[in-house]
Amino acid sequence: MNLEFNRNEDVMKRALSEMNQRFAQVALGGGKKAIAKQKEKNKLTARERINYLLDPDTPFVEIGAFAGWDMYEEQGGCPAAGTVAGVGYVSGRQCVILANDQTVKAGAWFPLTGKKNLRLQEIAMENHLPVIYLVDSAGVFLPMQDEIFPDKEHFGRIFRNNARMSAMGITQIAAVMGACVAGGAYLPIMSDETLMVEGNGSIFLAGPYLVKAAIGENIDTEALGGAVTHNAISGIADYKFKTEQECLDQVKKIISKLGDTPKAGFHRSKPKPPKKDPQNIYGILPADPTRPYDMLQIIEQITDDSVFEQFKQDYGKTILCGYARIDGWAVGIVANQRTMVKSAKGEMQMGGVIYNDSADKAARFIMNCNQKKIPLVFLQDVTGFMVGSRSEHAGIIKDGAKMVNAVANSVVPKITVIVGNSYGAGNYAMCGKAYDPRFIYAWPSAKIAVMGGEQAAKTLLQIQVSAMKAKGSEVPPEEEQKLLNDIKGRYEKQTTPYYAAARLWVDAIIDPAQTRQIISESLAAANHNPDIPPFNTGVIQV
Repeated sequence: MNLEFNRNEDVMKRALSEMNQRFAQVALGGGKKAIAKQKEKNKLTARERINYLLDPDTPFVEIGAFAGWDMYEEQGGCPAAGTVAGVGYVSGRQCVILANDQTVKAGAWFPLTGKKNLRLQEIAMENHLPVIYLVDSAGVFLPMQDEIFPDKEHFGRIFRNNARMSAMGITQIAAVMGACVAGGAYLPIMSDETLMVEGNGSIFLAGPYLVKAAIGENIDTEALGGAVTHNAISGIADYKFKTEQECLDQVKKIISKLGDTPKAGFHRSKPKPPKKDPQNIYGILPADPTRPYDMLQIIEQITDDSVFEQFKQDYGKTILCGYARIDGWAVGIVANQRTMVKSAKGEMQMGGVIYNDSADKAARFIMNCNQKKIPLVFLQDVTGFMVGSRSEHAGIIKDGAKMVNAVANSVVPKITVIVGNSYGAGNYAMCGKAYDPRFIYAWPSAKIAVMGGEQAAKTLLQIQVSAMKAKGSEVPPEEEQKLLNDIKGRYEKQTTPYYAAARLWVDAIIDPAQTRQIISESLAAANHNPDIPPFNTGVIQV
């Protein structure tokens, strides 16, 4: 019996249990009473609509489930940012699906609702995936209109993307199952086809109350913008149905008739399961994030036949680079090695730190994968670049810049999984959110920040204590310790994967045992986009 393995496994399973409990809370949307009101109107919930659409026994990768977590408390919260969304299979075709959750503030758009919808549209555009919109929204959340209405990354960008996707030949289908109001009315009409449910679906720029106030006209919702009106009079909609199920069946029929499109052609062979038991992945990552472990063991849990062909195995050992297959897909893996290693010169190097040689190796490997049209998978557990006079004199900034350049200019799809630490410039070099990964995921063990909690708290404490002493205040040791604990608690809350997922810095928090399947689905999505521009790094720092 390996006591440390068992302890690690217990900690990870507790973290997974917490994740599942939180997801169950999110999945209730606006709560049981709000769901009951949906049922009274013969309406399905957003999750029920998506489940009805999806092909049985096929994977659905939900994006942004924890968007808005612990946010908007003054407004009563906004679970999943009022939208259920993800990538799944409809009539055999991989699609992006977005469904307004009417149980959350009548489906109104909060600032993060806009950001989440834009992220899903970005996924559709980057991967050339059809989009299905399940519309049921009261429009912009007026108390926060200044944070959602006018800017480049606000509500209106959705319709700009509708137009851009149409020009790109990306199919968009809108099923209007509830309200579709004001500016939001443009979304279904800018889609390829618009379906409406009689009695519940409505589309108008201004509702009956606003029409009355603006021009004095008395008119009800159905006559103003219901399914019959828009199918028979305005010609805005293309189909009307008595029930939501009939409407969703028609969506399936439309998707089933889509023609084949060119693929990127990333190589895939017949998948082979890992030789290692995927469940063992829970016991590898130490419960203490400062302790070393062998990242190779994690790689062997997710690769076909547990094979990993290392590139420059004896050089730059704090980053592992190599070729593998994940569920048959050929990939290049760039991963932080967390064991203490010794260079050929006999120098000890700390795991999780990027040194000159490891940055140099990773940059070269990333360029090789671009040359060979092999997608990249980044496994992050990085504490940053090496500091100190020795590294500075050896040109660590120059070598780090070389790696960042290669990551930034990479044209093959990049999939990032944050396994443990993701600190400072290491986050950037290992393809954090700012470097446009096609998809970015986090394990429940992830920590994302500019630096570790202990170091950050001590730095912030020194600043605070110095300011207090400058004003003539003495700070006894016990008060200093209390300040340190308070600062550390606040800082560490900001490093959790939930804080990151709430703000869409990561697309999803995932079960480590599902890493292999989720990477495979992400690569399947990426393979739909055949447009790979020429690889050019510009000026390389040598």
